[in-house]
Amino acid sequence: MKTDIHPQYYPEATITCACGNKFTTGSTKPSILTDVCSACHPFYTGQMKFVDAQGRVEKFQAKMTASSSYRKKQKKTAFRSDVSQKTLKEMLSEAKGRSE
Repeated sequence: MKTDIHPQYYPEATITCACGNKFTTGSTKPSILTDVCSACHPFYTGQMKFVDAQGRVEKFQAKMTASSSYRKKQKKTAFRSDVSQKTLKEMLSEAKGRSE
């Protein structure tokens, strides 16, 4: 086995979470900063919380609201009740009358 190729091992490395929780473990880095840990992760806590970066949740909800209102408007304009419906027989008789 070659010597001096392995990184230094720190048996008492400190891991610090964004929620303030700290614990120690072995690592090749003396300290590690993390965003979530078992004390604040929704899977372990059973609480659902959104990590919203720059209002993206509200932006998505606004898009969904706008698209649903657009779809409703499209459905209203797609079927016009003011235009009378004609049967195939009536349309053929009109076409026959024009060609004569």
